[in-house]
Amino acid sequence: MTPPSSPDPESGPPARPATGRRRPDAVPALSTGTLDDVRPGSLLVAMPSLTDPTFAGTVVFVLDHNDSGTLGVVLGRPSQVEIRDVLPGWCDLAVDPGVFHVGGPCETDTALCLAVCRTPGEDCGLRQVADDVHLVDLDADPDELVGRVRGLRVFAGYAGWSPGQLAVEVAEGAWACVPGRPDDVLSELAGPELWRRVMGRQTGRLAVLSTAPADPTVN
Repeated sequence: MTPPSSPDPESGPPARPATGRRRPDAVPALSTGTLDDVRPGSLLVAMPSLTDPTFAGTVVFVLDHNDSGTLGVVLGRPSQVEIRDVLPGWCDLAVDPGVFHVGGPCETDTALCLAVCRTPGEDCGLRQVADDVHLVDLDADPDELVGRVRGLRVFAGYAGWSPGQLAVEVAEGAWACVPGRPDDVLSELAGPELWRRVMGRQTGRLAVLSTAPADPTVN
């Protein structure tokens, strides 16, 4: 019997059979931003893991962020209270629906007003938050803003975080910190529709999440 021949040491290792498969690309990490991305005009978007019913499925527009804490208003949460019934002088400047929006759980008997301005300026009861978005002094004369604003929203209450509180929630993955746009304040979308719109314009896996339920407690 002839013994099997020894492999040729110069021929190298035997080739692997082709399988027709490509090595899968690495799945990109889910980037939700950091506390450094939180600033006036940015958005805090509730992640699906956030199940607190106060904030599940919400989009929060940041008004202020400093060492004293963070303040913002929840967007896209209309109430049944008509602006004309409480602040009749301001109803003609408000965009539809002309109702108070629930800005958050803090001081719900307090009204905050945000306007998107056509012309910049700190007069006429306006205080800039970011870009074209201004806080409006509701004690001022609304007639002075006619022609100067594209529209406004009035919020009942606000959302607030004490020093260090938001940092913990961001580190836990409860919020995505993303850039905001002036039109977010005036958007006609509410609830899950607004959440999906904001998530859908992000990149990577955040955009994919736009197809998930905004509020995981609602089936």
